[in-house]
Amino acid sequence: MSQASPNFDQAVLPHLDAAYNLARWLTRNTQEAEDVVQEACLRALRFYPGFRGDDGRAWLMKIVRNTCYTLSHSSRTHRDVAEFDENLLSVDSCVPNPEQAVLQNDRDNLVRKALQNLPVNFREILILREFEEMSYREIAYITGMPVGTVMSCLSRARHRLRQALITAMSGSVLQSSTLITAADRNNRKELPA
Repeated sequence: MSQASPNFDQAVLPHLDAAYNLARWLTRNTQEAEDVVQEACLRALRFYPGFRGDDGRAWLMKIVRNTCYTLSHSSRTHRDVAEFDENLLSVDSCVPNPEQAVLQNDRDNLVRKALQNLPVNFREILILREFEEMSYREIAYITGMPVGTVMSCLSRARHRLRQALITAMSGSVLQSSTLITAADRNNRKELPA
Protein backbone atom coordinates (compact mmCIF):
# COMPACT_ATOMS: atom_id res chain seq x y z
CA MET A 1 0.00 0.00 0.00
CA SER A 2 2.96 2.34 0.52
CA GLN A 3 3.59 2.13 -3.22
CA ALA A 4 0.06 3.47 -3.92
CA SER A 5 0.40 6.44 -1.50
CA PRO A 6 2.35 8.80 -3.77
CA ASN A 7 -0.05 8.09 -6.66
CA PHE A 8 -3.03 8.57 -4.35
CA ASP A 9 -1.54 11.82 -3.09
CA GLN A 10 -1.13 13.10 -6.64
CA ALA A 11 -4.45 11.85 -7.97
CA VAL A 12 -6.81 12.67 -5.10
CA LEU A 13 -5.42 15.13 -2.56
CA PRO A 14 -5.28 18.17 -4.88
CA HIS A 15 -9.08 17.92 -5.17
CA LEU A 16 -9.97 18.07 -1.48
CA ASP A 17 -11.19 21.69 -1.71
CA ALA A 18 -13.59 20.78 -4.52
CA ALA A 19 -14.73 17.72 -2.55
CA TYR A 20 -15.41 19.85 0.51
CA ASN A 21 -17.25 22.46 -1.54
CA LEU A 22 -19.59 19.85 -3.01
CA ALA A 23 -20.14 18.20 0.37
CA ARG A 24 -20.91 21.53 2.02
CA TRP A 25 -23.53 22.44 -0.57
CA LEU A 26 -25.14 19.01 -0.42
CA THR A 27 -25.21 18.77 3.38
CA ARG A 28 -25.80 22.48 4.06
CA ASN A 29 -23.58 22.13 7.12
CA THR A 30 -19.84 22.65 7.56
CA GLN A 31 -19.31 19.98 10.20
CA GLU A 32 -21.23 17.36 8.24
CA ALA A 33 -19.33 18.34 5.10
CA GLU A 34 -16.02 17.80 6.89
CA ASP A 35 -17.23 14.39 8.07
CA VAL A 36 -18.34 13.48 4.54
CA VAL A 37 -14.99 14.46 3.02
CA GLN A 38 -13.08 12.57 5.69
CA GLU A 39 -15.16 9.44 5.13
CA ALA A 40 -14.90 9.83 1.34
CA CYS A 41 -11.12 10.12 1.55
CA LEU A 42 -10.94 6.98 3.65
CA ARG A 43 -13.07 5.15 1.10
CA ALA A 44 -10.97 6.53 -1.76
CA LEU A 45 -7.77 5.38 -0.07
CA ARG A 46 -9.22 1.95 0.59
CA PHE A 47 -10.38 1.46 -2.99
CA TYR A 48 -7.55 3.31 -4.73
CA PRO A 49 -5.74 0.12 -5.75
CA GLY A 50 -8.80 -0.71 -7.88
CA PHE A 51 -8.96 2.75 -9.47
CA ARG A 52 -8.31 2.41 -13.20
CA GLY A 53 -9.23 5.85 -14.45
CA ASP A 54 -7.17 8.91 -15.22
CA ASP A 55 -9.48 11.50 -13.63
CA GLY A 56 -8.96 11.42 -9.88
CA ARG A 57 -11.09 14.54 -9.43
CA ALA A 58 -14.25 13.07 -10.94
CA TRP A 59 -13.63 9.79 -9.09
CA LEU A 60 -13.28 11.58 -5.74
CA MET A 61 -16.34 13.76 -6.40
CA LYS A 62 -18.39 10.65 -7.14
CA ILE A 63 -17.24 9.11 -3.85
CA VAL A 64 -18.08 12.35 -2.00
CA ARG A 65 -21.53 12.46 -3.57
CA ASN A 66 -22.26 8.83 -2.74
CA THR A 67 -20.90 9.23 0.79
CA CYS A 68 -23.02 12.31 1.27
CA TYR A 69 -26.18 10.48 0.27
CA THR A 70 -25.28 7.39 2.27
CA LEU A 71 -24.66 9.38 5.44
CA SER A 72 -27.69 11.63 4.93
CA HIS A 73 -30.01 8.66 4.39
CA SER A 74 -28.69 6.92 7.49
CA SER A 75 -28.82 9.95 9.78
CA ARG A 76 -31.44 12.23 8.18
CA THR A 77 -29.96 15.27 9.90
CA HIS A 78 -30.32 18.05 7.36
CA ARG A 79 -30.17 21.50 8.86
CA ASP A 80 -31.68 24.62 7.36
CA VAL A 81 -28.67 26.83 8.05
CA ALA A 82 -25.44 26.56 6.08
CA GLU A 83 -22.38 28.71 6.30
CA PHE A 84 -21.46 30.47 3.12
CA ASP A 85 -18.04 31.30 1.77
CA GLU A 86 -18.35 34.70 0.10
CA ASN A 87 -15.16 33.98 -1.85
CA LEU A 88 -17.03 31.43 -3.97
CA LEU A 89 -18.90 34.10 -5.87
CA SER A 90 -16.26 36.81 -5.74
CA VAL A 91 -15.03 37.69 -9.21
CA ASP A 92 -13.10 40.86 -8.39
CA SER A 93 -9.69 40.75 -6.82
CA CYS A 94 -9.85 44.49 -6.05
CA VAL A 95 -11.34 45.75 -2.83
CA PRO A 96 -14.78 47.28 -3.44
CA ASN A 97 -15.92 50.50 -1.82
CA PRO A 98 -18.41 50.11 1.06
CA GLU A 99 -21.47 50.60 -1.16
CA GLN A 100 -20.23 48.00 -3.66
CA ALA A 101 -19.44 45.64 -0.78
CA VAL A 102 -22.99 45.92 0.58
CA LEU A 103 -24.52 45.36 -2.85
CA GLN A 104 -22.22 42.39 -3.53
CA ASN A 105 -23.07 40.90 -0.15
CA ASP A 106 -26.79 41.28 -0.89
CA ARG A 107 -26.35 39.54 -4.26
CA ASP A 108 -24.28 36.76 -2.65
CA ASN A 109 -26.98 36.25 -0.04
CA LEU A 110 -29.71 36.11 -2.71
CA VAL A 111 -27.78 33.52 -4.74
CA ARG A 112 -26.92 31.49 -1.62
CA LYS A 113 -30.54 31.42 -0.48
CA ALA A 114 -31.80 30.59 -3.96
CA LEU A 115 -29.30 27.72 -4.26
CA GLN A 116 -30.15 26.40 -0.82
CA ASN A 117 -33.84 26.30 -1.70
CA LEU A 118 -33.31 24.27 -4.88
CA PRO A 119 -33.89 20.52 -4.75
CA VAL A 120 -30.64 18.68 -4.01
CA ASN A 121 -30.36 17.15 -7.51
CA PHE A 122 -30.49 20.62 -9.11
CA ARG A 123 -28.16 22.10 -6.49
CA GLU A 124 -25.51 19.43 -7.01
CA ILE A 125 -25.59 19.75 -10.82
CA LEU A 126 -25.17 23.53 -10.59
CA ILE A 127 -22.34 23.29 -8.06
CA LEU A 128 -20.46 20.73 -10.13
CA ARG A 129 -20.84 22.66 -13.38
CA GLU A 130 -20.71 26.31 -12.34
CA PHE A 131 -18.51 26.31 -9.23
CA GLU A 132 -16.31 23.28 -9.89
CA GLU A 133 -16.31 23.83 -13.68
CA MET A 134 -16.71 20.14 -14.43
CA SER A 135 -17.55 18.90 -17.90
CA TYR A 136 -20.88 17.27 -18.74
CA ARG A 137 -19.06 13.95 -19.07
CA GLU A 138 -17.51 14.29 -15.59
CA ILE A 139 -20.89 15.19 -14.09
CA ALA A 140 -22.47 12.22 -15.85
CA TYR A 141 -19.81 9.96 -14.36
CA ILE A 142 -20.30 11.40 -10.86
CA THR A 143 -24.10 11.30 -10.88
CA GLY A 144 -24.56 8.15 -12.95
CA MET A 145 -26.80 9.98 -15.44
CA PRO A 146 -26.42 9.97 -19.22
CA VAL A 147 -24.78 13.14 -20.61
CA GLY A 148 -28.04 14.23 -22.26
CA THR A 149 -29.86 13.96 -18.94
CA VAL A 150 -27.13 16.01 -17.27
CA MET A 151 -27.58 18.73 -19.88
CA SER A 152 -31.37 18.85 -19.54
CA CYS A 153 -31.19 18.69 -15.74
CA LEU A 154 -28.67 21.54 -15.78
CA SER A 155 -30.99 23.56 -17.99
CA ARG A 156 -33.92 22.97 -15.62
CA ALA A 157 -31.71 23.80 -12.62
CA ARG A 158 -30.58 27.07 -14.18
CA HIS A 159 -34.21 27.94 -14.98
CA ARG A 160 -35.29 27.21 -11.39
CA LEU A 161 -32.38 29.24 -10.02
CA ARG A 162 -33.22 32.14 -12.34
CA GLN A 163 -36.88 32.04 -11.26
CA ALA A 164 -35.89 31.91 -7.58
CA LEU A 165 -33.56 34.89 -8.05
CA ILE A 166 -36.23 36.90 -9.88
CA THR A 167 -38.73 36.18 -7.12
CA ALA A 168 -36.20 37.04 -4.40
CA MET A 169 -35.12 40.22 -6.15
CA SER A 170 -38.68 41.42 -6.70
CA GLY A 171 -39.39 40.73 -3.03
CA SER A 172 -36.35 42.73 -1.90
CA VAL A 173 -37.29 45.60 -4.22
CA LEU A 174 -40.78 45.65 -2.69
CA GLN A 175 -39.31 45.64 0.83
CA SER A 176 -36.92 48.48 -0.07
CA SER A 177 -39.67 50.60 -1.61
CA THR A 178 -41.92 49.95 1.41
CA LEU A 179 -39.14 51.04 3.76
CA ILE A 180 -38.43 54.16 1.69
CA THR A 181 -42.13 55.05 1.55
CA ALA A 182 -42.46 54.61 5.32
CA ALA A 183 -39.34 56.72 5.91
CA ASP A 184 -40.71 59.45 3.61
CA ARG A 185 -44.00 59.47 5.55
CA ASN A 186 -42.14 59.77 8.83
CA ASN A 187 -40.00 62.62 7.48
CA ARG A 188 -43.11 64.48 6.27
CA LYS A 189 -44.69 64.21 9.71
CA GLU A 190 -41.61 65.72 11.32
CA LEU A 191 -41.52 68.78 9.03
CA PRO A 192 -43.41 71.82 10.28
CA ALA A 193 -46.42 72.78 8.17
